[in-house]
Amino acid sequence: MSHLQLQLHSQAPSLSSSSSTSSRFSFLKLFTNNAFSYSPTNSLPFKPLTIRCRHSDVFETTTNPSSTPNNPSVGALPPRVYVGHSIYKGKAALTITPRPPEFMPLDSGAYKISRDGYVLLQFAPSVGPRQYDWNRKQVFSLSVDEMGSVISLGAKGSCEFFHDPYMGKSDEGKVRKVLKVEPFSDGSGFFFNLSVQNKLVNVEESITLPVTKAELSVLSAIFKYIMPYLLGWHTFADSINPEYSVAAASVASNANPKYGGDYEWNR
Repeated sequence: MSHLQLQLHSQAPSLSSSSSTSSRFSFLKLFTNNAFSYSPTNSLPFKPLTIRCRHSDVFETTTNPSSTPNNPSVGALPPRVYVGHSIYKGKAALTITPRPPEFMPLDSGAYKISRDGYVLLQFAPSVGPRQYDWNRKQVFSLSVDEMGSVISLGAKGSCEFFHDPYMGKSDEGKVRKVLKVEPFSDGSGFFFNLSVQNKLVNVEESITLPVTKAELSVLSAIFKYIMPYLLGWHTFADSINPEYSVAAASVASNANPKYGGDYEWNR
């Protein structure tokens, strides 16, 4: 694998020779697969610090303008991408947009999920032919489990979700949101009805949107695709380093001959 070696030089007065500098620092490797690692000489070789440029939503990176390719579409992705899907009907419109999970750093330098992602449903009433009042929109955050309930609906199935944004707080009970999904009488689709009672701003709204069987199939496909990402599983998969995993297992095995990994078939 081709790589570029950059020697780090210290500005400290006590390190006056290049030999003393190299004794305290190793080299920086810049790999062609958009990842780099820095390994101190005294650290274990199987535990590199790796930053992948694909994770622009987790790490803020600085790009040298001189190294930026002439064609920005090659090997580069925008730091933020906004997507959504909308259903427009005569009396209302529905737009769904994903919201990513939240991560928190650990003392070890790793990250863990602090909050799962969700899909935001936005309902807007109609004010005329193909016109919707988005200033009066009502929102409902659909969790991964709630998406599973929608996906598993049969032709005659129904489900209902209740949300109180201030649950466990001083304003508990002042905002009540209920989303009902109920089937058409002929089984060709479902009614999505969102009822909101907000005593904080004296607003009471009920918006109903008919969703055909085909439109529900599209929603289900979107939910199935995005669910692992809302749970952060993609970040775990991208962070798997075979070299580190093999080396770590080898060290643990040498330290403890009975070590066999956390596998059910080894118990």
